[in-house]
Amino acid sequence: MFPLRYDGKVAIVTGAGGGLGRAHALALAARGARVVVNDLGTSANGAEENISLAEQVVQEVIEAGGQAIANRDSVSDGHQIVTQALDVFGRVDIIVNNAGFLRDVSFHKMTIDDWQDLYNVHLFGAFRVTHAAWPHFRDQRYGRVVNTSSAAGIYGNFGQANYSAFKLACHGMTQSLAIEGAGRNIHVNTIAPAANSRLSRTVMSAEMLRPMRPELVSPLVCYLCHEDTKENGGLFEIGGGWVGKLRWQRTRGVRLGQNGEHSPEDVAEHWSEIIDFEDASSPSSMQEASAPFQAIMDEQTE
Repeated sequence: MFPLRYDGKVAIVTGAGGGLGRAHALALAARGARVVVNDLGTSANGAEENISLAEQVVQEVIEAGGQAIANRDSVSDGHQIVTQALDVFGRVDIIVNNAGFLRDVSFHKMTIDDWQDLYNVHLFGAFRVTHAAWPHFRDQRYGRVVNTSSAAGIYGNFGQANYSAFKLACHGMTQSLAIEGAGRNIHVNTIAPAANSRLSRTVMSAEMLRPMRPELVSPLVCYLCHEDTKENGGLFEIGGGWVGKLRWQRTRGVRLGQNGEHSPEDVAEHWSEIIDFEDASSPSSMQEASAPFQAIMDEQTE
């Protein structure tokens, strides 16, 4: 197989001043992409700024023979990041929405700012950057987007209702954009990485994270960003060299009552069938998911 290259392509990687974003930026640049290294420079909880982070990564790229520029805009002003990519490099082809921070607190102690600040970066920020680039993707009939979710978004986690909500929402956005962009060769996918980063170090020990090097996530990101990749709308867990794809699963369910009329007691009586995954299905689209309801509607029109 020929090496996967990104010559002529321009990539924006948000939150690329360290950890996963830095690894993604370096990996794409090493394979020929010109990279916009975005990082506002905030700490793991979104507080103080270190404006030198993005510049340091740019310097690494340049010293390795690649091309990169630094950007210190907030992702909530994502149009400015895209504008800089267009002004300097003339195009944008790849977006890796990686920027984020944690504000862990149990739900009953969570403040409005704890919720809103994470929303502004994890979900609104991913929207703003992608939305600004989308017209250019459509016009050139090409684009690749990788959104970053989390196991906390997929499975939930104590003290992370804010983070979990927006991380799962990112994949909801992925699935709709994958459908909208497919006809113009715009592919959008989601990763849920496990990696040693400043965020994960706030909730996991150094010993646990030792084998979970950020650079072990970047090969999947690079693959999903390549022009030959057909994958679209997928959700992948990855870490430490392991990669797996997730999918929704649904029980076969049960039709309740006469003509659909049923009571809470009917639900209770059939509960074991409702939650039985013995013969589960895996709907992969709205059309497949709506099949039981379509069958009911068809019956009513006969």
